[in-house]
Amino acid sequence: MTAQSLHAPHAQTNAFPGGPRLLADVGGTNARFALEAVPGKIELINVLPCADYPTLAAALQAYLALPAVAQANLGPVRQGAIAIANPVTGDLVRMTNHHWEFSIEALRTECGFDTLVVVNDFTALARSLPLLSDLQKHQVGGGAAQAGTPIGLIGAGTGLGVSGLIPSGDSWTALLSEGGHVSFSPFNETEVAILRFAWREFEHVSAERLMSGVGIELIYRALADHTGVPAEAIGAPEIARRALAGESPLCDQVIEAFCCMLGTVASNVAITLGAQGGIYIGGGIVPRLGARFDRSGFRARFEQKGRFAAYLAKVPTFVITAEYPAFVGVSAILLERLAQA
Repeated sequence: MTAQSLHAPHAQTNAFPGGPRLLADVGGTNARFALEAVPGKIELINVLPCADYPTLAAALQAYLALPAVAQANLGPVRQGAIAIANPVTGDLVRMTNHHWEFSIEALRTECGFDTLVVVNDFTALARSLPLLSDLQKHQVGGGAAQAGTPIGLIGAGTGLGVSGLIPSGDSWTALLSEGGHVSFSPFNETEVAILRFAWREFEHVSAERLMSGVGIELIYRALADHTGVPAEAIGAPEIARRALAGESPLCDQVIEAFCCMLGTVASNVAITLGAQGGIYIGGGIVPRLGARFDRSGFRARFEQKGRFAAYLAKVPTFVITAEYPAFVGVSAILLERLAQA
């Protein structure tokens, strides 16, 4: 368990009248928890491996029982909001990339909350986008955001998340999208070869099959097969490490192919949503690529859209560099939900 904090715990001046609020960002690998006792002060961040706990309730209760959380003396926690890497279409949630499943109402009761909001993680991440400072995002390529227009969001990690924001008066509506599961669309002969290789394993090859951690491994096997280079039994972190260290031309080709294909996905989202407010890139993979992503073919591919090249050249693309942006978004969603109660 790793304890981290955006802000040190402090006295409850201007604290929420209902007490501190639990915020969670649950992925297929890790569950991240935090408390917000004062508006905008997210603290006591802790990351728990999902595999270490039989249920989400067990992980949540383990977080609340941590000495650092208990000793902060922030008061009882009665409101909570969870962003989860999964569709949320009713009371029952079954995770796609992990074995946890739960009833939202049963979880609320078991953990002693008066209010518990559960939303898709990319819905929460999308809601954070207008709140990010210039220091929490990094622009790749040209273009300038137009105020009052839709914003798109993609993010590759355990899977491929897609969402967007649509202006709604003085607020925003976040899309409940599962766009990562659209069919993969190859751009050139190399990507056709990758798709053909993937068809050996999957009847339907979605964008997520390739734009994810396991997708990087699939691209590696496909390019090894395509180029006649022996493939080793290595995972996505090692593929990326070798590429960034300049140790393997094949691994570098894999990362380049990944970045370019992500450019296609991003441009598809941009023209589908009319996202003249920009496309934001989250997830665990791209931010770790750093300057390698900047000099990849991502932006050139993003703009390479035939008759819509000039349109896309005006749309900015940003890598989200904030460490825990989903907390910001899920906090805003909980705030709105409580205001409507």
